[in-house]
Amino acid sequence: MLRRICRAAQKKVDHHGAGGLKNEKKRCCILGQGIFKQKNGLAAVDIVASCGVLSPEQFLGLAGAARDTGVRALKLTSRQTMVLILDEKEVPALVDKIAGLGLRVSPYGSTIRAVKACAGSADLCPRAIADALNLGVEIQGRYTGQPVPKDFKIAVAGCSRGCVDPYCADFGLVGGGRDTYNVVIGGRGGSAKPGHGKVILEKIPTSQIFQVLDYVLARYRELAEPGERLCKTISRVGIDRFIPSSVTVKPGSEVDEEFGRFLTAGE
Repeated sequence: MLRRICRAAQKKVDHHGAGGLKNEKKRCCILGQGIFKQKNGLAAVDIVASCGVLSPEQFLGLAGAARDTGVRALKLTSRQTMVLILDEKEVPALVDKIAGLGLRVSPYGSTIRAVKACAGSADLCPRAIADALNLGVEIQGRYTGQPVPKDFKIAVAGCSRGCVDPYCADFGLVGGGRDTYNVVIGGRGGSAKPGHGKVILEKIPTSQIFQVLDYVLARYRELAEPGERLCKTISRVGIDRFIPSSVTVKPGSEVDEEFGRFLTAGE
């Protein structure tokens, strides 16, 4: 299907000429938003929901918006967003339609990106020991789109299995006990040189996660050079400068031995 789309779009590019495509690319690139001109001449719009969760009404509305604007294909991404491929002239209409559904174009560039969160909650995952999904949705609502020196990715996992790759995020949370999290910073994924972050705090109560994230972000904005990813800032100045001293480890939050075996079953 995607090959057919590429071939059809390439015919349009060949008809208008390479110079016309270059000018189109400049018009289509929107600073700070996930809207991009593709090599095949079409536009890609990256749409973010609540950590990948849509209501039936949003799902139906998105299908209608995609149909009305001539979307050629829809691709789910590893960041729990959705990329819609369509003609550039239809992009404004699509953006307007998704806004009415409570959806938005994903931020891009030197901003806090859409949050990845697993299905971790007592209702959705039997291995969950912390409510990762609702925490992820709240973090996304508060922070996504805020300016930072370089794109900043957050992942929230409800148990030690880490299905959303929290160790490869700039700021990762891993369920460490009943509604507590271990905090990881400085990871980097989606790179030719990926790397795991380091745990800086363990068993931090959910109520203090925002305090920790605010501290890490404040230090990052203060210490980073322009365009510098957090992992590189940490390598340059040291990780200790990102560790807050005014947070409390929650006692008695360990996972019982039997449940711990269940968590790691199949690994």
